[in-house]
Amino acid sequence: MRLFGLGKRKVQHDAGQQAALLAQVRQGLGAHVQGRFPDQAAAVGPYLQGDDGLMVAATILREFADTANDALAAQCADIYRRTGHRMLVDRRNYRPLWREAGHALQWPLFALPCSFHPYVHVQAAATAIGRNAGRFVDVTDSYATLTHLFETLDLLICGWEFGRVRVDADSAMLADRLIQCATDVRAAMPQEPPLPQPVRELMRRNNTVDVYLPTGQQVVGQFNPGRTMREKLLA
Repeated sequence: MRLFGLGKRKVQHDAGQQAALLAQVRQGLGAHVQGRFPDQAAAVGPYLQGDDGLMVAATILREFADTANDALAAQCADIYRRTGHRMLVDRRNYRPLWREAGHALQWPLFALPCSFHPYVHVQAAATAIGRNAGRFVDVTDSYATLTHLFETLDLLICGWEFGRVRVDADSAMLADRLIQCATDVRAAMPQEPPLPQPVRELMRRNNTVDVYLPTGQQVVGQFNPGRTMREKLLA
């Protein structure tokens, strides 16, 4: 166990406990488990309490963002080998890549090597961090985590716009949760960092998408990413 001083607060990091928690949520919940994704995300929540739980939540977001970027880079490398066409993968802004080649890319958010599911583990991690944003800023590198939140949000919405990914209730719920978590973390920081380019681009738009039932063709609502970002991130 390591003890860190942050101002007048003491933060205890138990690497062994974090590894155990991470293994439990990785192996015990996800696409390989039967059950609704929102119910599974709620079941992950108790593992992400306390300082160690928040560190695990940050690890989930980091591993998910890193492996999603690696998966896209591997796809683009394969396209280059087959066609000679080189495409730039810039994780700071995925939109130019997807705008150019969305039809040729596979959306990488499912079945990543990290074994984390966007609607289960990422949803739960964003919920835990957002609800405890003040403490989270004290116990870990909130700037890195904020970057991972925005990267995942960028890929999620790129799939909707350019990858022909249907927007179902689970996907819209994740987008809303990522935006809310980013809002809460930025508000808890001593100085709010600037918003990344993909967010600023979407904020200038007012496109609304239909939201479908996860298991059917029924439209159950609508979601406007740009408006949601404006209302939350600029409040």
